[in-house]
Amino acid sequence: MSSSDVVRSAHDRRQRRLLIVLALGFVAFGAAAAGLFYVLQPETLRIAVGPAASDDHKVVQAMADAFGEESRTVRLSPITTGGAAESLALLAADKTDLAVGRGDLGMPPDAQTLAVLRKNYVVLWSPSGRRGSESKHKAGGKIADIAHLAGHKVGIIGRTGANVAVLQAILEGSGVPPDKVATAQFGTDEIEKLAQDPTLDAYLAVGPLDSKITVDAITATSRARGAPTFLPIEASEAIALKHPRYEAEEIPASVFNAKPAWPEDKVDTISVNHLILAKKGLSEAKAAAFYRQLFAVRDTITQGLAGASHIMKPDTEKETEPSVHRGAAAVINGTERTFLDKYSDYFWFALLVLSGIGSAAEWLRRYLNRDELEDDTSGRNRILAAVSEVRNAASENDLLTWQREVDGIIAETLKGYDDGAIEPEDLAAFGLVVELFNHAIAERRTTLHGDPTDQPRTVGNPRLSSIGAPGQ
Repeated sequence: MSSSDVVRSAHDRRQRRLLIVLALGFVAFGAAAAGLFYVLQPETLRIAVGPAASDDHKVVQAMADAFGEESRTVRLSPITTGGAAESLALLAADKTDLAVGRGDLGMPPDAQTLAVLRKNYVVLWSPSGRRGSESKHKAGGKIADIAHLAGHKVGIIGRTGANVAVLQAILEGSGVPPDKVATAQFGTDEIEKLAQDPTLDAYLAVGPLDSKITVDAITATSRARGAPTFLPIEASEAIALKHPRYEAEEIPASVFNAKPAWPEDKVDTISVNHLILAKKGLSEAKAAAFYRQLFAVRDTITQGLAGASHIMKPDTEKETEPSVHRGAAAVINGTERTFLDKYSDYFWFALLVLSGIGSAAEWLRRYLNRDELEDDTSGRNRILAAVSEVRNAASENDLLTWQREVDGIIAETLKGYDDGAIEPEDLAAFGLVVELFNHAIAERRTTLHGDPTDQPRTVGNPRLSSIGAPGQ
């Protein structure tokens, strides 16, 4: 094969290698882009809340809208349910990621708190029997404290069994047998019916202090049965100790009405939280991202929905039931792990993978360059064969012909070295063969001309002496 054919063949092989490398590069780039797109996709969390059109549902829907507009990390997908009990059942069945539920309801044993959606205060009052501006002496209230509820009937606003349970806990904690107190439950849309029921001697509502339902109930019963007498739960702290899902609280004076003041003075009571819950298995990163985003958009939500102002962080300084999720607690306490803390193991794994890829790439390079390596070996063999021919050359023209042939082989070999197809150690071996050829040329020229002072022309390229000479 002539030197021009060798050059053309090597050029074609280099083009094929280049196309292969470009194809692999595009594949790697596409894989990296797809991985980056996947990592940067916002996480969508399902959240169960109900019933439809309730305050909780409105707040969660506003959260979902705000997350969709502002969050790059978390999205919310609301699941409308019939109420808190159904929402918690979906959480227990792993059919939702988050759920809104009242803290004293039955819930999965591994449920944990991400945030407090609102704090519900228990409000107990009885009708005084006096109207408007009548003096207290004209019609005194029959019930002035919890102990007087025995033998009477309490109207409970809300048909959830949790409100009946909280009344029973209050009665037990106050020393009143629950079976001595009759109850009747009314829907939140039955306030007037409750106010007009003459069999009721006291009323119970559970909700935020600014709850319209609670204020409307107090106003309606006052109008129908006389000004309210608020019943203090004096054993509130003992009840909270016995039932960790309740907390001892105070109802501020005049919170329900200023003139007349309802209540006239602060009143001891208990509270129970409406919570945003997740299972313990929800990853710390997802829980932390949700918590951060929730409080980032809370003010925005509050501008359009006043009920969002009740959203609070859970208390991590004392033991509560359910406990606070580790993701939310890490953000609250400032102990959230840094990016390096979370992903250091992945970095080390990536280094190992990159090392393996580097080794594979080197093998691939050598595999793709095997033709050049074979050409290098073939070139050495051809020069060695030329040495034998040179020693028997009959004329100077024969020597020049072989020198031109070897010059072409050297040029192609150096091109392969520049392209990285030939290693320095291979070039060093090639240089030894070229040196042998030069000696053979010099010896044969001396023999042909019989002039030992005649300086032989050295074939090859000076780069071989600097790159490939032995000992370099």
